[in-house]
Amino acid sequence: MSTDERPPGQQTKTYESAFLQACRREPVPHTPVWFMRQAGRSLPEYLKVREGIAMLDSCMRPDLVAEITMQPVRRHKVDAAIYFSDIVVPLKAIGLDLDIKPGVGPVVAEPIRTRADLDRLRDLTPEDVWYVTEAIGLLTGELGATPLIGFAGAPFTLASYLVEGGPSRNHEHTKAMMYGDPELWADLLDRLADITAAFLTVQIEAGASAVQLFDSWVGALAPADYRRSVLPASAKVFDAVAGYGVPRIHFGVGTGELLGLMGEAGADVVGVDWRVPLDEAARRVGPGKALQGNLDPAVLFAPTPAVETKAREVLDAAAGLEGHVFNLGHGVLPSMDPDALTRLVEYVHTETAR
Repeated sequence: MSTDERPPGQQTKTYESAFLQACRREPVPHTPVWFMRQAGRSLPEYLKVREGIAMLDSCMRPDLVAEITMQPVRRHKVDAAIYFSDIVVPLKAIGLDLDIKPGVGPVVAEPIRTRADLDRLRDLTPEDVWYVTEAIGLLTGELGATPLIGFAGAPFTLASYLVEGGPSRNHEHTKAMMYGDPELWADLLDRLADITAAFLTVQIEAGASAVQLFDSWVGALAPADYRRSVLPASAKVFDAVAGYGVPRIHFGVGTGELLGLMGEAGADVVGVDWRVPLDEAARRVGPGKALQGNLDPAVLFAPTPAVETKAREVLDAAAGLEGHVFNLGHGVLPSMDPDALTRLVEYVHTETAR
C-alpha cells in the first residue's frame, strides 16, 4: 500500500514510530515510553518559561505551547510528545467562566446544575481554538518522526468539574444529578461528548498522530453506573474520531474495576494505573487492545536500582501483551527529579531493544 492510499492517520512520517507500532499491536524495535504530564511539571526549563504566566494563558499561546511540549522530548528522549494543554481549555474556549487556581485546579464560577444551564454549553468550532491548530503546526515541523499525542478530558470528568464547580473528593453533586435526574445527566454528557470530539478533531486535523481521552475521576464510579451513565458518551467521542485512523487511548485513575468497560468504549489502547498488574489488566480488558502503563509515579523518588527493579516488574508483566506503551500509572509529580525520568527512558529502551 502506498502512503497516499493509507487512511488519513497513516499518511504521516510518524507511522512507523515505535509508539504507533505498539498502539497498533505490531512488533516494535523497543518498548516505547512517554509520560503523562511530561510537558512541564518537574522541568526547570518549564518553570522558567511559565514564570508569571497563568496556566490557561499559557495554553493559548502557540509559541509557548510548542516550546513546553518539546521540552521533555529534547530532555528525556521519549517516544512521543503530549500536547501541552488542560482538559478545561475547550470549556473556556466556548465562553464558560472558569479558571485554574494554583494549588486547587479548575474552578467554575457558575456550576452546571439545571437544564437551563446546558444552554451555556455551545458547540466548539475550530476558530474557538485557533491557537491549537497553530501550535500543532509548529510542533509537527519540529517533531519530525516523533508522534504528537493530542488529548482531551472525557465527558464524565469534565461534567464532574462543571457540576461540582471545582475538584471534589466525593463528587456528591455529580452523583446526585446522575442518580436523581438521569435525563439531564445524559444530556449534559452528550453535549460534552460533542465538544470533546470537536476538540480532538481539531488536533487530529492539525497533525496529531494519536489522541488520549483522560477520565481522571471516573474511578469514583461502580461498573454498573459506568456502563449505564458514562460509557455511551465516551463511546460517542471515540466513534467521532474513528475515521481518522489514529490510535485512540483511554485512561482513568482508580479504574481497575472498569478496565473491561473502558475497552468497550472504543479505545485502541487502554491506560492502566499502578494498582493492577498489566497481565491481569490484559485479562480484564480482553483481546484486541494494547495497554499503556503502569509504573507507580512515587517509585521515581526511590534510588535508581529500586526504580529499575520496579520498572522490570512492569516489563515482565507486559511480556505477553499484544502491544505495550510504557508509562507511569498517573502523571509526573511536580517535585520529581527530571533526571530520574531520563534514566527510566534509557533503561526501558535498553532492556527491550530487539
